[in-house]
Amino acid sequence: MNTKLSLDFVRVTEAAAIASAKLVGRGMREEADKAAVDVMRALLGDLDIEGEVVIGEGERDEAPMLFIGEIIGNGASKVDIAVDPVEGTNLVAKGLPNAISVLAISERGGLFNAPDTYMKKLAAGPKSSGLVHIDASVKDNLEVIAGSLERSISDLTVIVLDRPRHEGLMNEIREAGARIKLISDGDTDAAIATAISGTGVHCLMGTGGAPEGVLAAAALKCLGGVFQGKLLPRNDDERRRCAEMGITDLNKVLNIDDLVKSDDVCFVATGITDGDLLKGVRFFGTGARTHSIYTNCKTHTVRFLETVHRLTAMPIFVRRD
Repeated sequence: MNTKLSLDFVRVTEAAAIASAKLVGRGMREEADKAAVDVMRALLGDLDIEGEVVIGEGERDEAPMLFIGEIIGNGASKVDIAVDPVEGTNLVAKGLPNAISVLAISERGGLFNAPDTYMKKLAAGPKSSGLVHIDASVKDNLEVIAGSLERSISDLTVIVLDRPRHEGLMNEIREAGARIKLISDGDTDAAIATAISGTGVHCLMGTGGAPEGVLAAAALKCLGGVFQGKLLPRNDDERRRCAEMGITDLNKVLNIDDLVKSDDVCFVATGITDGDLLKGVRFFGTGARTHSIYTNCKTHTVRFLETVHRLTAMPIFVRRD
């Protein structure tokens, strides 16, 4: 993949984050998502790539753009694209932390085409690589993670989506002695944070969206972290969808190399609201400041970028006495 495109990829998520951030806290989740989708689709269309969307806004009949299978770009470099213009639309609508705009790109055939179903997930940092397993007990995995970090289980913080289905999981984590940080939405940001020192997040456990799992796996592959998943279709329709996509063994543990088959992959995310990993968009006068992460598996680099954007001039109000 052309590494010269890296800054262009960052510009895409920056612009989508800014478009969505204008609606933070206004209760307009669909409008915030549409604003980001429109901007992301327009900018991707101008890039020197021939990108196929493998993770997107849904099927062709569900989404007018960034739908699965859509071909984007005006170049010849064949790539897979996984996008989530707003990871955490509810977070944006309610003004809550950890909403991000996300993009992963690999060479063609490099990203797993995940069905829109649930996935059991386990994410941890690089020091736990090869040591944890999604089928091991919660306590065993936490003991391994604690040992790899040379600390006690009581010093660990585990991110879990705040859902009734996770009540048993949360009990096991607490019985093992670890702390829990509950999040209302958006587990991609949380999974990535496990591989970045200083975030205070050491592990992610629980069930969330499978497409978001692929995005998290792309980031963690670049960061040297751990990600494992198991698909959990909820009904016959979702099982049929899995079969149509060539997924026959629903008990298979999907390791990071199953979800991201290529080493030629990069991941970009820009904060929309403040979070564990990234700061949100900050508007000031006629500009905005964004905070992004760009990581590339091939070059083994991680960059955090803070960017100031000059936006359309705001109206000037004159006081009249």
